[in-house]
Amino acid sequence: MSLQSKDGGQILLGIAALLWVIWGLVHAFAGVMTSIQDAPLAVQGIADAVEPSLLNVDYPAAAGAIINQHGFNLLWIGCVTTVCAFFVWHRSRSAIFLAALVGGLADVGYFIFMDLGGFVNFVPGTVMTLVSSAAIVLSFYVYFMHIRNVRSSK
Repeated sequence: MSLQSKDGGQILLGIAALLWVIWGLVHAFAGVMTSIQDAPLAVQGIADAVEPSLLNVDYPAAAGAIINQHGFNLLWIGCVTTVCAFFVWHRSRSAIFLAALVGGLADVGYFIFMDLGGFVNFVPGTVMTLVSSAAIVLSFYVYFMHIRNVRSSK
């Protein structure tokens, strides 16, 4: 379903869409890099606030597989939010919620386990959490203002 009113929300949805494209491409790239690197380099790339020598160990094959699976998840999450961005820009309610669900929940996990754990630097990780949060806030604002306008016009 589409948000049909032309109440200035198109600009906000365009900004939200751009933020999702940036967020999605960064995460898709991170996913590829995580999957193609050896486990120590992949973990160093993710936990960039940790002294690299502490992470330069021999990981068991199972840990490498888990890290590769994480990279795959980053890739598909980035791809989904990037595709959703096009539809957010075209005022799709479903895309607004799908991007928020996929990208937002991915960043909630990142914030809880990586940011609060002190394992990452502000740039790029925490900045990307702020980017997805801004995209969610902007698109939800437009969505809920549309709902309010529809209800008040009845």
